[in-house]
Amino acid sequence: MPDKVDIWALGDLCTPWCIHVAATLGIAGHIAGGITRIEDLAAASGAVSDSLIRVLRHLVNKGVFEEPSPGCFALNEPALALLDSTARIGFDLTGIGGRMAYAWGTLLNAVKTGAPAYDSIFRVPFWEDLKANPDIGASFDSLMGPAGHGAPDPDVQISGGWESVRRIVDVGGGTGALLASILRAHADVRGILVDLPQTIDRSKEIFQAAGVADRATAVALSFFDPLPSGADLYLLKSVLSDWPDREALLILKICAEAARPAGRVVILNGVVPDSDYGPSPELLTMVLVGGKSRTVTEFQELAHEAGLEIIAAGPQPSGRFVVECRPAPSSGRPGTALA
Repeated sequence: MPDKVDIWALGDLCTPWCIHVAATLGIAGHIAGGITRIEDLAAASGAVSDSLIRVLRHLVNKGVFEEPSPGCFALNEPALALLDSTARIGFDLTGIGGRMAYAWGTLLNAVKTGAPAYDSIFRVPFWEDLKANPDIGASFDSLMGPAGHGAPDPDVQISGGWESVRRIVDVGGGTGALLASILRAHADVRGILVDLPQTIDRSKEIFQAAGVADRATAVALSFFDPLPSGADLYLLKSVLSDWPDREALLILKICAEAARPAGRVVILNGVVPDSDYGPSPELLTMVLVGGKSRTVTEFQELAHEAGLEIIAAGPQPSGRFVVECRPAPSSGRPGTALA
């Protein structure tokens, strides 16, 4: 805790919006390409020079960019970060970065009601918005790829090891990067990737590049639909934390039904130890989709209601927290049979 907290500095909205504007206009890229004078920067970015210079000078005063001579701007170390592809996507107001930025205006509603109000700004809920706007959806996929979720980590430790696993279903596995890395690490395993059509369209090239295309299948499904049944392991990575309890429970029920009688459901990310109160990114999930990470105790209640019992929970070598479940003994509606 710092000795003195400046509440006005913490509450400043000007600086983050200036960062977003500079990123959206590609200012760092233009400067890196040799365009430094404000008139030329404005022309290259489609801005008005008198307005743009105010934005850039504010950022200079905050330590982002430099103005070595009047009206001429240069990159410094903080400004170099705006050249990173993840930063360009995350701050770009014309893509997913804009959706996230404007969604913060619904925080009060989320705190007062416990539900997201994303549709009050964009007219439809978050996931429907991505589906209706493929460009926004593509920028979200890019942001949430390795940069957003960390490098694919195939070293998922499960009870008894991987010797008994022959088929895995990666539920909501995006473009297949994690599944591809798991299949590369385990040559006797075959995998099925389940996600929406516009997302799995990119998986073919990922599977081919990883050399696992002959053992990987992509199935265009929502994880609210019955899943391919009979696999040994159903993996949910960074899925449950994107949904409120009602939807998270439904996803777990569908996984439990598909995993019966002897499969396992493994949750990677989205469950935290009871002593972990969650990092600040939880707030963004809350305003976008009403989701959250759950403590082991909270998750255990959902799992029990879904017909699952926890058989293991703990951190991975990567630092991610994993929970492993088995279907509780009971009858269930079968899923779609594996091909």
